[in-house]
Amino acid sequence: MFRSRSVRAAAAVLALISAIVVPAFAATARPPTTATIPSIERPQPGATPASSLVPGSTTPPREDLHLRPDLDGPSDREPTVHGFPGLVPGSVNRTSLALTAEYDVALSLNFGTRAFKVESAMTIRNDSGQPIDRLELNTIAARLGAMKLGAVTVAGAPVKATVDDQTIVVPLGGILGTGQSVQVKVAYAATLRSSLSGSNWLFTRANGLVDAYRWIPWVSRRVPFDRPNHGDPFVTPVTPRVRVAITSDRSLVFATTGERVAASGLRQTFEARSVRDFVFTAAPDYQSISTTVGDTTVRVYYRPGAPARSILSAAKHAISTMEPLVGPYPYATYDLAQSAGGYGMEAPGLTWIPTGVATANLSYLVHHETGHQWFYGIVGSDQATEPFTDEAMTDFLARYVLGQRRPSRCSTGRLDLSIYKYSTSCYYEIVYIQGGNFIDDLRKTMGSTAFWGAIRVYVAENRFKLAPTKTLLDTLDDHTSLDLVPRYHTRFPRLY
Repeated sequence: MFRSRSVRAAAAVLALISAIVVPAFAATARPPTTATIPSIERPQPGATPASSLVPGSTTPPREDLHLRPDLDGPSDREPTVHGFPGLVPGSVNRTSLALTAEYDVALSLNFGTRAFKVESAMTIRNDSGQPIDRLELNTIAARLGAMKLGAVTVAGAPVKATVDDQTIVVPLGGILGTGQSVQVKVAYAATLRSSLSGSNWLFTRANGLVDAYRWIPWVSRRVPFDRPNHGDPFVTPVTPRVRVAITSDRSLVFATTGERVAASGLRQTFEARSVRDFVFTAAPDYQSISTTVGDTTVRVYYRPGAPARSILSAAKHAISTMEPLVGPYPYATYDLAQSAGGYGMEAPGLTWIPTGVATANLSYLVHHETGHQWFYGIVGSDQATEPFTDEAMTDFLARYVLGQRRPSRCSTGRLDLSIYKYSTSCYYEIVYIQGGNFIDDLRKTMGSTAFWGAIRVYVAENRFKLAPTKTLLDTLDDHTSLDLVPRYHTRFPRLY
């Protein structure tokens, strides 16, 4: 029996997000400490498969762009405007996350010198229901790549963009009305880091590999990059389409969010649909192995000596046990790539497995990151202010299918804080372990049938959207005759 209380709070919260105007944050040098949890992802964003082919490969490029046809993305939101109306003069001091953005990006990558040059053309449509006059584009290169911003234009006219922490703030030079579209171009030059210290592993060339995370200037909002833990300072709406052309200085194999659609010499082009980011790793000596799970091709990209078959086996188990519980994996491929080091990391259709991960932790790490394909990938969230939504759900799911629940090593804490409010030592223990145990207790209270039914509804109703924590909790409460809200009061006092 379902309770009748509605879960309209999610719509209200998203409406507030779409109207948000966030003050600028000053950058401070406070790199996160992550050594206390050596094999977990630098827990955080995806969902798109990765394609990796050497230039000149005899394997033809895929044309299905990896999105399963029976699980298509938000095609009804794809921009159809090819000409751009003039911007209305004036200012409204407003931006929004509720924009439909498509990205066409050219990257020049020099593996030898670590030079990283980007030209991005974005088609932006304002779907927020209110006018806007600026964009806030997030890129990790602003904090880790010594980024030098190049030309920025709006509808062909130059504008004076500024960099605030990890955000490029682009004034539109006028007001973009609801339903209107405009083209924005941004160029920058950066340098990949050469180490894995701090957060460098997110944007580096080290140990014979290039790792590039959140490098495309992407519609987002201003959030501080520095945090006292390994949380993800990101919020990423889905794009209907991103196309990336990479020209490298030598022959490289790429594992990417997306499938390769063209290749000519050292230039390779990839495309992805319905994804929150475009991430890649690259190496001159990547090898690959693959298997299938139902309609999904699972591939592992690795360098000599990596435990590729163990990774492949764990990924196959993760997909096959998670799909019946939370719904189908949305893409035709799922790639797992050996990264330079640091932590495991999820991206749309792609997971990074760091070089040197402990064998004892490998299966858990693969399952955790695979769980993110649903919670972060399909159902997105504000990872900076509400880490519970993706991290607790993901860790619960991984430990549930592995039978590896354990108690927390920190005292009971609130589950509704931002990543900036948890200590280094207890962020993982509270958000992941306590959060996952809290969800598992709800499952036991509701009964597994009602619980997993509610989760599948939650995934389906919030597919490729950004959903706040309250939407998850209210959906569970609505799918049982019991009143779960009293359980929420002490752990989520900001929400209940």
